[in-house]
Amino acid sequence: MLDTSARLLRLLALLQARRDWPGAELAGRLGVTTRTVRHDMARLRELGYPVAGSPGHAGGYRLGAGGALPPLLLEDDEAVAVAVGLRTAAGRGVASMEESSVRALVKLEQVLPDRLRQRVNALQAYTVAAEGSGPEVDPQLLAQVATACRNEQVLRIDYRKHDGTDSTRAIEPHRLVHWSRRWYLVAWDRGRSGWRTFRVDRLRVGAPTGHRYTARDLPDEDLAAYVRRGVRTAIRRCEARVTVHAPASAVAGRVPPDVLIEPIDEGRCVIHTYASTPEVLALHLAWLDVEFFVSEPPELVACLRRLAARFGKASGEA
Repeated sequence: MLDTSARLLRLLALLQARRDWPGAELAGRLGVTTRTVRHDMARLRELGYPVAGSPGHAGGYRLGAGGALPPLLLEDDEAVAVAVGLRTAAGRGVASMEESSVRALVKLEQVLPDRLRQRVNALQAYTVAAEGSGPEVDPQLLAQVATACRNEQVLRIDYRKHDGTDSTRAIEPHRLVHWSRRWYLVAWDRGRSGWRTFRVDRLRVGAPTGHRYTARDLPDEDLAAYVRRGVRTAIRRCEARVTVHAPASAVAGRVPPDVLIEPIDEGRCVIHTYASTPEVLALHLAWLDVEFFVSEPPELVACLRRLAARFGKASGEA
């Protein structure tokens, strides 16, 4: 009886980890026959799990959506990640999700083993979150887009670009990426026959098209890095190579994660940074609160001189 129960839990974890499972592959994973897998599936249905099955040699199983939410099985690291994520969302999460996050967190922490609860508390107690705000995103929109990614559904969207112009696109959504307090969608733009990155807070999803697409090879194995490069390209107007009179380790915590830092010696480093305008870049450099030297580009050098004269007058210097 214990072996059967343990096998059912393992089977349920496999069904939750992937959308479709061939019966033979499940049997191999569990070390049982396909007949035993069929019996176990029937038992899961009796327990309220909506397991769909297709017959035949190439048939398989899928855990579908039911009328009620059955219990979820989470590995230790998954449970910790969910708990920490809910605590974060309760403070400054996706739009209108604070109360729901608190309720879900209470339910989860009631059943967490002590060892996992201690890990969650330690992570929360010894993690400092940088204050900041980004555009709020409707959680229903995120869920809608994520579902389209999973089901490989073509979406028709209305999108507002950074310059304020609007366009209508037919896209194949592939992945959502959360970076720098913003949500981005990596998708194949059918009209432009290429990969594009969309800010989710700037798009509206139209009526379902009813069309599906065949999954493509993603534009990069590291989609977070792909999005960062795309954002930098979109806003890059002024780039500079700046010598900073401070150790690289001290500067690392004061610049965005995508700024390249090259150590020179124990007390100096070079940063390759950028901003939308020379004025914005000058302010970013001032926020470093250390001595630095800029030789180019000329427009940044001229901007620094203008600001130095202006600030000198503001402080009462002749």
